[in-house]
Amino acid sequence: MQYEFKNKKITVMGLGLFGGGVGVAQFLAKQGARVTVTDLRNTTELSSSIKQLEGLPISYKLGGHSEEDFINADVVVVNPAVPKNSKFIQIARNNHVQIDTEINIFFKLCPAPIIGITGSNGKSTTTTLTGKILEETQRKTWIGGNIGKSLLRYLEEMKPADIVVLELSSFQLEELNKTGKSPHISIVTNISPNHLDRHADMDEYIQAKKTIILHQGSGDYALLNYDDPELRRWEKDCKGHVLWYSANHTLANGAFIKRNDIVIAVDGKNTTIPCVPRIKIPGIHNLQNVLAASCAAYLAGAREQHIEKAITTFSGLAHRLEFVREVNGVRYYNDSKATTPESSIVAIAAFQAQIILIAGGYDKGSNFSEFAGKCAQHTKTIVLIGKTAGKIKELILEKKGSRETPSIFMLKTFEEAFRQANSLAKAGDIILLSPACASYDMFLNYEERGRQFKDMVKAL
Repeated sequence: MQYEFKNKKITVMGLGLFGGGVGVAQFLAKQGARVTVTDLRNTTELSSSIKQLEGLPISYKLGGHSEEDFINADVVVVNPAVPKNSKFIQIARNNHVQIDTEINIFFKLCPAPIIGITGSNGKSTTTTLTGKILEETQRKTWIGGNIGKSLLRYLEEMKPADIVVLELSSFQLEELNKTGKSPHISIVTNISPNHLDRHADMDEYIQAKKTIILHQGSGDYALLNYDDPELRRWEKDCKGHVLWYSANHTLANGAFIKRNDIVIAVDGKNTTIPCVPRIKIPGIHNLQNVLAASCAAYLAGAREQHIEKAITTFSGLAHRLEFVREVNGVRYYNDSKATTPESSIVAIAAFQAQIILIAGGYDKGSNFSEFAGKCAQHTKTIVLIGKTAGKIKELILEKKGSRETPSIFMLKTFEEAFRQANSLAKAGDIILLSPACASYDMFLNYEERGRQFKDMVKAL
């Protein structure tokens, strides 16, 4: 299979630390393009990403960008992490250079149908679970996108009979909008404020997310969370079939819970899967994720036995309400992926036991008022770290009024915070890392934060 990249001068802007630009640089170089990779970070910082590109004919301009790479290129491929108001993107536009992204290239070239999944929280769990159900059907299933794996490098192996499950971020969708494409089956898990340090306002963020349904055709499916008030307003924008899913309501069309069963209602036919008590991942939000994944996989050909096996054996993803271990009757959960107040609210609500919460971090413009209220009502102790610690402490004090609990501590380092939480825990308590904030003020990323937490728990 030969694509249209041979001998083209292509600038890949943003290699990234998590492989954001690695997949597309690899793919383009193998297609015979003349690839220049440019990033504000230096060679040392990017060493793990550069290592993956060893042996490929790629030029590097690291530690800053050069205007010439944006003026003389045929195409500039932009990593989702690059701010859209970057002057270098503007330079490329002013010189009539085509701007593209890895996901846009993939959508144009992918031969198989795509299930696309977005939302403020629950994307990765829903993406992984949808993929696991489809793998049970023996159909060749490809899982990637924002979940951390570029699928471009596997394009040559993909067949029209395969199926692709893609996690899509608001940044990826914003660019995808320009291609006029949406997935064949789209899931939206929920909408709450996120990335408002990057999007101008909530409306712009919602509009980016909406790309996942806007370009669907009459034969396509939009699966929307009925429990989310914002998503209920989207029905009028859907051009294909709308199926709802809900952990709280019985529905005529879609997926819902009835006693201990999951019910999938499609085209007047109800499919019942008796499995709810055997679902291992905690919380009502995870029930919603299970319903969305089950319904999407059902539309793509999965049946009861495939769904039941996958969802009752799935124990969750790393850093997402991940049970680490129990020590002296205290249970430790790593929810480092909770980088918004809304996702931490959901984590706190998933437990009945006394919670000692470790929270705080980088400030990406979130509103912590509701989170502070939840902490004031439903936690025993809060241990705060990072840039947002002072702001969150003030809000919790305001919300708790004259009540004794929760007690609040502010610590300088993550290790001190962990030791403080541990010293206060009694048998039956839960120590929950669910920061409600991004990690960039103290860590490379949320994964490093979660790994450090798990290491400290395992060392007890």
